[in-house]
Amino acid sequence: MKVTVDQAFWDLFPTATITVMSLVGIDNTVDEAKDLYFKDLLDKGAKRAWEFIDEENYTQSEFVQEWRQAFTKFKTKKGARSSIEALLKRVFQGREFYPINPLVDLYNSVSMSYALPCGGEDMSKLVGGLSLGQAKGGEPFFPLGAEEDAPALEGEIIYYDQEGAVCRCLNWREAQRTMLTEDTKDAILVIEAINDEQAKRARTAMQELKDLAKEYFGVEGTIYQLNAQQASLEV
Repeated sequence: MKVTVDQAFWDLFPTATITVMSLVGIDNTVDEAKDLYFKDLLDKGAKRAWEFIDEENYTQSEFVQEWRQAFTKFKTKKGARSSIEALLKRVFQGREFYPINPLVDLYNSVSMSYALPCGGEDMSKLVGGLSLGQAKGGEPFFPLGAEEDAPALEGEIIYYDQEGAVCRCLNWREAQRTMLTEDTKDAILVIEAINDEQAKRARTAMQELKDLAKEYFGVEGTIYQLNAQQASLEV
């Protein structure tokens, strides 16, 4: 499957890096006997997240502000925030994290641990590869939990395939169509970084995610990196 980042994205974020991992042949079935393992992993991720949180006001953290500034560079739905801000907000508020499904739990724990946006898609549900770029506007998008289409806005940065938007405003909102479920066998995971410091953390974070996936699923992931010099690849 081809993964491509359009030039329009690099025009906005020339120093960005998109770290990608493919996982093929996993069993993502929820096993309630493993709930304690995943709850502990999520709790540890939340504890590690405090390294990146301003204890007086989480929104003042540089790790939140970097993404707020990034979101000012393109058209967004009102109130849209980076996925990592949403996680850090929950940590700051002392809210609990509960298991969803194994792969989502793994990447959420890593996302919190390194204060970076992580996301994943079911490769079998993507049509014609995965791209990251600027929306033309009107790309079909059914958000998780929604009952009607919420199409992408013109100029919005989205992940998309030939059927429409896959994830809006970078990793803000996930589509039902390609989301990771218990039935997912083959997955593609991404960690976004918009500067060199984040990219360094992203490399470490993806390696940790690879190790966790290997330990739990018994499957060896393959890691790739996309940047302005290498904007497409086959996974």
